[in-house]
Amino acid sequence: MTSESDQYGNTDMLAFKDEIRAWCGDLGFQQMGISDIDLSLAESRLREWLADGFHGSMGYMERHGSKRSRPAELVPGTVRVIAVRMDYLTEHQDEAKALLDHESRAYVSRYALGRDYHKLMRNRLRELSRRIEERIGEFGYRIFVDSAPVLEKALAEKAGLGWIAKHTNIINRDAGSWFFLGELYTDLPLPVDDIATSHCGTCTACIDVCPTKAIVAPYKLDARRCISYLTIESDAAIPIEFRKAIGNRIYGCDDCQLFCPWNKFAALSTEPDFAPRNNLDTAKLVDLFAWNEETFLTKTEGSAIRRIGHERWLRNIAVALGNAATTPEVVAALKSRQHGSSEMIKEHVAWALAQHAENQMENNDV
Repeated sequence: MTSESDQYGNTDMLAFKDEIRAWCGDLGFQQMGISDIDLSLAESRLREWLADGFHGSMGYMERHGSKRSRPAELVPGTVRVIAVRMDYLTEHQDEAKALLDHESRAYVSRYALGRDYHKLMRNRLRELSRRIEERIGEFGYRIFVDSAPVLEKALAEKAGLGWIAKHTNIINRDAGSWFFLGELYTDLPLPVDDIATSHCGTCTACIDVCPTKAIVAPYKLDARRCISYLTIESDAAIPIEFRKAIGNRIYGCDDCQLFCPWNKFAALSTEPDFAPRNNLDTAKLVDLFAWNEETFLTKTEGSAIRRIGHERWLRNIAVALGNAATTPEVVAALKSRQHGSSEMIKEHVAWALAQHAENQMENNDV
């Protein structure tokens, strides 16, 4: 950060906030809000979550001390956070629901179908900071898009973008939950927005529908049971107890959003970069399983999927193929990875083939 906030004393911050909001709209953000940096309540909840071990192997969640919940420790001089959201859903939810547990096709979390949002949103926030600087001169700021120890959901809630719901995602009363978040830490003393209030009420749709029962209580997510964690964050073998429940979900999971009543208000994104690439919205499992590492790297260039690597990609698809309809094509695809693969892949392939052997035995007994 540059200097102290009183250097902007000649700027009408209330009017300037309206200018910033207009620029955010120009840059494709659906909403902007301003938060202060008091995250004491969120900090206590984070500590409780970590103490319960719900973060699993995500050790980075407990690193950095209190910097995650105290913005001014992470970026000295920070007094406000400009929080933004950007819609990303590009198809009607009924289409996505119809794909869940499909007998031959893959389900990829809707946020990962197109271009990786991190770079896109970072570039838009960089342009926002450029416009601010043009208007008032040099100021202190730092941009974050899921890229550092930042409690982005707590900041979004305090900035009025939505409330942290029972599934621990942010819900906006007028727009549902299908959106990305980004933040600009700044030393600009902008007027803050009112914190969003919860409107989950007595609804438990997200808890009831979670395939692996990862939402262990309202507002409490055990990541170790979450399909997004199991298929993306974890580099270990997927626990056998969760493999059937994963169904055809090969990268992430959207069930808690797909069945949330508030998402009837969700609008479709018109952002071209979020449109599905390589037919990932309709792809067959056997076709994706055939990708070698070179193909995987080529097809996932510029995609969030690339971060899991080829081995985890095959691990996830092997499980999904084990849950697919038993056909000669599926069995042949699995057998093609029995040899020459890593021990991780071979173990998941063996499990999948055992599922089909069991299916065939049951069919023969009928």
